[in-house]
Parts: sequence; structure tokens; C-alpha cells
Amino acid sequence: MGLCLPVEKTLVTHIDEGLDFLGWRIQRHRKRGTAEHYVYTYPSKKALRAITAKVKATCMHNVNQSLADLLHRLNPMLRGWTAYFRAGVSNATFGYLRSYVWSRIMRWLHKKHRRINWKKLLRRYCTDPRDRWWPADGNVVLFNPGSVSTTRYRYRGTKIPSPWPSVA
Repeated sequence: MGLCLPVEKTLVTHIDEGLDFLGWRIQRHRKRGTAEHYVYTYPSKKALRAITAKVKATCMHNVNQSLADLLHRLNPMLRGWTAYFRAGVSNATFGYLRSYVWSRIMRWLHKKHRRINWKKLLRRYCTDPRDRWWPADGNVVLFNPGSVSTTRYRYRGTKIPSPWPSVA
């Protein structure tokens, strides 16, 4: 067929060193508290940098818009990213992304309202009754990446249907 592997993209490595594939970091680590080693998949640093750069660019784009407009642009981006990386060991990464997004929104609010102190900003824009300090504007609430639960390592061996008819 004339296919050839590009040398710069081809990598032969040990699983302990790990590799990046489709935004995932695949690497073997020792499980805490035991001597056993397992292969873990978690978001790569490049994927995390990409989403934080998108959040930063979105927040720096325009201070003259309302908070609801900013949240409408950020929420689908965050939902999609967390849905993709939900199947791995992503809880710590989601917690980091949660704090990063919160700090970016607070910076944006402080830049928008320079003469209002932090206490008034929090009282005005963090009014969600479920989480007192989480940014919200009316009914529009910032998506919380830290609240996404991970669903890793589901055993489906007996639930996968066989394509061949069973012989009786």
C-alpha cells in the first residue's frame, strides 16, 4: 500500500517511561500502599496546557461582555474536555482545572470592575445557592470540572455480546 512510519512520530519506549497518545499519558506506576504496578491513563500535560490556554484566551478576549456571555462560551468547552478525559485517572487534573478556571473568572471580574473590592465582587457574582463562592450570573452557572466523576476500569467481559452464534 506504500505506507511508511514517520521517524519523528515513531517511538519505542518502556511502559515505565510512558507515552502520550491522543491527549492521554499512558504510564505504569506503583499502586500506593502496595508493591504492585498498574498501567494508568491520565490527561497529558500538553492536553492540560491546551485547555488552560483556551480558557485564558476566552477570558482575555473581551471585558465588555457580560459574565453570562463568558460562561456560555466557557461551559461547552469545559464540559467537552472533561467528558473526553473522564475515563482515566483524571480526578487531580479536574481539581487543578477547577481552581484554574475559578481564578481566571475572578481575575476577569476584577478587571471588569476595577473599583469594586473583592468582598462585593464575591457577593454580587458568586450567588449560586449550591456553592456559595462559585461564579454565576442569574441562572447561568460556571461548569465545575472538579465535580465530574471518573469512570475508569469498568469490567465488561461478560456483557460484551459475541458476534458468533452459540453452538448448543
